[in-house]
Amino acid sequence: MKKFYIIFVILLIIGIGSGIYYLEVVRPGSAELPEDIVMDTAFDGEYSFGDMDPKVRIIEFMYVNCPDICPVTTLEMSKLRNDLEKEGVFGDQVEFLTITINPRDDTPEVLRRYANQFEVTSDDDGWKFLRSNEENTKEVADSLGFLYRDPGTGDIIHSTYAYFLDEKNNLIEKFTMGNAFDTDRAYKRIMSTIN
Repeated sequence: MKKFYIIFVILLIIGIGSGIYYLEVVRPGSAELPEDIVMDTAFDGEYSFGDMDPKVRIIEFMYVNCPDICPVTTLEMSKLRNDLEKEGVFGDQVEFLTITINPRDDTPEVLRRYANQFEVTSDDDGWKFLRSNEENTKEVADSLGFLYRDPGTGDIIHSTYAYFLDEKNNLIEKFTMGNAFDTDRAYKRIMSTIN
């Protein structure tokens, strides 16, 4: 009888763990992006979350002076963009959004210089670098479960995920930021979603 309970508890733990993994990582669900938010682009344009074209997209939150995972993630996304351009899908079917969580310091000029480092030179490149006020930024971040706060040291503490959405804004997967950003996995996930 004791053996039965042990097996039952083990199976229960495995089942719960699998369910949590599926819900948190494999299929996070719908993202309720706020449709009333309009952000400024690094190139003097506007981006409306209420008027998004039906594309798959990766949304990255970052700030320019981040000392570690933000620039590494943006670099990995740049490599991913190059692979998607070779397939002829970047821009038309796939879009990247990079949103600063430090709009006070990341002025349009600062954000434009940052974008240029990754060979993004206009809003027509398929990769938008966005900024808005603190309230709008937080609302978009909250809609995806991205957490951040500024403790006043100059380094913003933040979550470590980029978010992959399908063309209907269903949150398909969270990609780990920084050196753990797996460009091969992201590429395969994007291509299987658009095909």
